[in-house]
Amino acid sequence: MALATEALRTDTAKSWEVADIFRVFGAAYRSKKTASFEQLKVLQAIAVCRTAYLGGHLKQCDTCGHERPAYNSCRNRHCPKCQSLKKAQWVEDRKSELLPVPYFHNVFTLPHELNPIALCNMAVIYSMLFKAVAETLLVFGRNNLGGTLGFTAILHTWEQRLLDHIHLHCVIPGGVLSPDKTKWIPTPENYLFNVEALSMVFRGKFIASLQKAYANSELEFPGDTAKYATAEGFSELIRRLRSKDWVVYSKKPFAGPEQVLDYLGRYTHRIAISNNRIVDVKDGKVTFNYRDRKDNNTLKPKTLEAEEFIRRFLLHVLPDGFMKIRHFGFLSNRRKKENVQRCRELLGDNRPMPVRTKKTAVELMLELTGTDLTRCPCCKKGRMVNIKEMPYPPRVARRRAVLRPVDSS
Repeated sequence: MALATEALRTDTAKSWEVADIFRVFGAAYRSKKTASFEQLKVLQAIAVCRTAYLGGHLKQCDTCGHERPAYNSCRNRHCPKCQSLKKAQWVEDRKSELLPVPYFHNVFTLPHELNPIALCNMAVIYSMLFKAVAETLLVFGRNNLGGTLGFTAILHTWEQRLLDHIHLHCVIPGGVLSPDKTKWIPTPENYLFNVEALSMVFRGKFIASLQKAYANSELEFPGDTAKYATAEGFSELIRRLRSKDWVVYSKKPFAGPEQVLDYLGRYTHRIAISNNRIVDVKDGKVTFNYRDRKDNNTLKPKTLEAEEFIRRFLLHVLPDGFMKIRHFGFLSNRRKKENVQRCRELLGDNRPMPVRTKKTAVELMLELTGTDLTRCPCCKKGRMVNIKEMPYPPRVARRRAVLRPVDSS
């Protein structure tokens, strides 16, 4: 296995990446496990990211003549390599929307009893989660503060060991816009809403949506979830959900808008696991680091069979087109620019909103890391310029190159 494993890696990098694991073990996984069409697309996209499979350009230094290939990215939103620049541009776009007020961070979590049903009904259950959380926060904004709240909600479906943990992170400016848009009404210092009260309303709204979806036959119950398809089984599920305290967690307010941007940068485009958490791949097993929240966030190693690692990763592949970041209240997309400008004016800032700029990958990378992608890595003086396009390999060759079985002899 060792020789075949090394043969499939794209470079001589010291550390393993998710793409390496998919290339080496992807074919075996597909031959033994059932995967959805979306999961198979992600499995293939990550495996071929920044390889000759996707084509690219040959670059040459205009000073010393050094040449190197630059392969195209898969741009899949589940790919660890393709999120940094997307995240950077998204955060850049949010700068114009920040207000000079405290920001709060609330997390709404679904009970784990719903995990099996959610996996079979992702779009329905995740949409319910957004709807229940949005309605809950907007009701509290109206009733407790007397106006319209604004917030950004970000869906995460995993915990540190890659198991199901479905929750929404909500970033909330500390105040509301009055109904007639003539006042900014601030929240009390360091306090937004009571989390126990939020939890009760959140639970009630989600369960009501779940019951409606069941009555309208919008839910599927395959395999182990078949017991919930009957009226008796579903009623028992509802009873258990009502008897639980649903988790709503409130973190202390951010220190300021800059800290909000730092938070958004870390959370918005995060995927189930980043490449830097992978420690080793050996004897068909993957070892990665995770933080044990039950042990004071202590960093610990976790080892899984490679196929189990892939299975857990693919649990968090979202349906095509499903929006994992959404904006609500006065930050909703329809009137966002108008509302944010009005909020700024009411807070004493009459300057026009900053113009959103679209930066290139080279500009963003330079800002993020200080690395100039155009600088020659050899002479450190010249600039790398495209001298030749490298098209996709022929169709048949491309088909055979991806996730092919590994010769372990």
